[in-house]
Amino acid sequence: MCTGKCSKCIGITLFPLAACAIVCNILLYFPNGQVLQLSEITDLVWFFHGILGAGILVILPAFMMLGAGGAGCCANRCGMLLSVVLAVLGFAGGTYCVVISSLGLMGGPLCDTGDGEYLYPFRNNTLEGNYLFNQTTWSICKEPENIILWNIILFSILLAIGAIEAILCFIQVVNGLAGFICGTCMRKRKALIMVHEQRDQHSP
Repeated sequence: MCTGKCSKCIGITLFPLAACAIVCNILLYFPNGQVLQLSEITDLVWFFHGILGAGILVILPAFMMLGAGGAGCCANRCGMLLSVVLAVLGFAGGTYCVVISSLGLMGGPLCDTGDGEYLYPFRNNTLEGNYLFNQTTWSICKEPENIILWNIILFSILLAIGAIEAILCFIQVVNGLAGFICGTCMRKRKALIMVHEQRDQHSP
């Protein structure tokens, strides 16, 4: 496949992923649809791993990838090289989202355990006793309602999105370098057309 077409396909795929990441990150601020005080929101949500990491930092290279893959081919080597630089940025954003999402899943949410005080009841748990593998412990969180399930679903989605984005951006780094080093498929097509035209001119 032409490196330009590959770049365009990756760019198109990254847009909905980035949009989903932004939405999921925003939803983490409103567990179960409730509006909480800032001090009652899980701290890792404020790292903006979905809005910034898997969102903005991925949308920027996605635009560049579409430009580099214009008209079905890589427009020029400079464009492909720039797409590589931005793809590295997207890879960093996706990886950042994976790291924060993993920490969010392992540490659990901030919640009210029944005495009106918000704390992290699962932060010091060992891996064997982690709440993710022991659903009976979920009842310790009284408020917000269904906060544990809410966090698990959204952090899991963000983890998956970040991983996919990181993989796609890594592929674009390799693809962009190939397009920069080997040249554009557009040039190859033009060369073939010129060869055919010369043959037609010399033919009786």
